[in-house]
Amino acid sequence: MTATTMTEKAMRPRRGIFTGLATLASTLFLAMAAQAAVEIDITRGNFKPVPIAISDFDADNPQATKIGADVARVIRADLERSGLFKPADPRAHIQTPAAMRVQPRFGDWRVINVDALVNGRIEIQADGRLRGEFRLWDVAAEQQMTGLALFTTPDNWRRLAHLIADAIYKRVTGEDGYFDTRIVYVAESGPPDRRVKRLAIMDQDGENHRFLTDGRYLVLTPRFSPSQQEITYLSYFNDKPRVYLFNIDTGQQELVGDFPGMTFAPRFSPDGNRVIMSLAVDGNSDVYMMDLRTRQRSRLTADPGIDTSPSFSPDGRRITFNSDRGGTKQIYTMNADGSDQRRISFNQGRYSTPVWSPRGDLIAFTKEYQGQFSIGVMRPDGSGERILSSSPLVQEAPTWAPNGRVLMFYREAPPDARGRGQRVRLVSIDLTGFNEREIPTPIDASDPAWSPLSALIR
Repeated sequence: MTATTMTEKAMRPRRGIFTGLATLASTLFLAMAAQAAVEIDITRGNFKPVPIAISDFDADNPQATKIGADVARVIRADLERSGLFKPADPRAHIQTPAAMRVQPRFGDWRVINVDALVNGRIEIQADGRLRGEFRLWDVAAEQQMTGLALFTTPDNWRRLAHLIADAIYKRVTGEDGYFDTRIVYVAESGPPDRRVKRLAIMDQDGENHRFLTDGRYLVLTPRFSPSQQEITYLSYFNDKPRVYLFNIDTGQQELVGDFPGMTFAPRFSPDGNRVIMSLAVDGNSDVYMMDLRTRQRSRLTADPGIDTSPSFSPDGRRITFNSDRGGTKQIYTMNADGSDQRRISFNQGRYSTPVWSPRGDLIAFTKEYQGQFSIGVMRPDGSGERILSSSPLVQEAPTWAPNGRVLMFYREAPPDARGRGQRVRLVSIDLTGFNEREIPTPIDASDPAWSPLSALIR
């Protein structure tokens, strides 16, 4: 293995949530090469989570000390929530953060049976910036695996923690992390017959929550752009469906057009220049493509059945969609120009809402069969179908984390006979099917969409 590095870098701004981040710094540190024994094969479901200790970050003043403890807490929560790591209870830590400043006493950490160790330091610079650094250690090999330093503003410490968790996740698993991402969803409130639905956004762990629309008009099915901080969503204005583009950075909203007969917001192409949608024209629902620059539409399917829920493959060459042309709702694929349409789902049940994985290797779907609602995945040719979550409660609308290893969806419980008790919640599950978690939201939540990974460090 080549020598690892610890690099000092600045965090790029994310307007609308975080502001005032620093510019790029350039100091480079070399760390010792390590034959790392700490690694995970995340394609298997029978692994044991890696025992890891995340020490509170060392600091030089009371403000930095509090931030250091908060950063470590968020890193622990991120890694534990992934299901791949088992953070040790901080009360079991033997060595103090200050004592680890030079190098850990690895024997102390082997006593509490951890395989990996994270320590770091938080400093408030003379210009008011926050400098945070961390090091990841292989306890058995007594070697550093990786390290990173970042500059930001003190109130941006939570994002710094997510970036560090991403770096740890990637070094141990070999896959990109997903902790510094956001979820846009439909926030629901009110009685079942008068639901108020607003667009809302939050970090993937439920923090930094805010509403994007005021609830005056019904909103449905938001979708993230893969290349910009933009969202498409469907809104009903005077009972007419309209598609809007919402810029998260500026808060500006742009009308894409009126689309009578549309039931889902369009999805972006991988390059962000096109959207794909299902439209009912002259009583027939088909899949259409629109160029966002020219607003020109092209029709991709022409079948008497109902064709809906289209989604691009990550290379933009293929499209998956849902159709009942064969008598029941099934999943189909086609080329981006509408050619080579073929059915890929053949097991029992009704399939809907197919979504192509960002890795290109799987298609997620919703399935209904014998009173059970399931979230599952299959390969693009229809083989290898696996059910990840099944429930008699309605659960729908899977969305992929940008690393293609975790899905989020929503699950609803029906109200009682008096119309009370309806709950709609977001749920995440990884591809092993063993790590299902409810995502905290202040009110009911449906129709989640996961943001792409941003170019956050330059």
